[in-house]
Amino acid sequence: MRTVLLLIGSNVFMNFAWYGHLKFRSHSLLVVVLVSWLIALPEYALQVPANRLGFGQFTSAQLKIMQEAISISVFLLLNRYYLQAVTHWNEWLAFGLIIAAVVCMQLPQLLGQTPPSAITAGEH
Repeated sequence: MRTVLLLIGSNVFMNFAWYGHLKFRSHSLLVVVLVSWLIALPEYALQVPANRLGFGQFTSAQLKIMQEAISISVFLLLNRYYLQAVTHWNEWLAFGLIIAAVVCMQLPQLLGQTPPSAITAGEH
């Protein structure tokens, strides 16, 4: 659960860094890039521990797929409530396909099968 919460927190910062500046179109590109970097710093401070803590419980591929699904979930909220943009049917469909990928990733656990163990440092 810690991994998921850290991933959610990191994605809140990252989505604001990537898309929050769209409401400030009158500011120079240099200014919004610098502000975005400052916003992205806490994202890294959460993302790296999330991956470090989660690796072993999850494979690196599972961590990446979770991160993408969380990122899109956070983006949809930011898009609707911060940017006041409408999400169209094809975008919802694309989001649904990503959620389907998360379910596919978890199928072995859902079916009671032993998941492949993550490679730990030193086993290369």
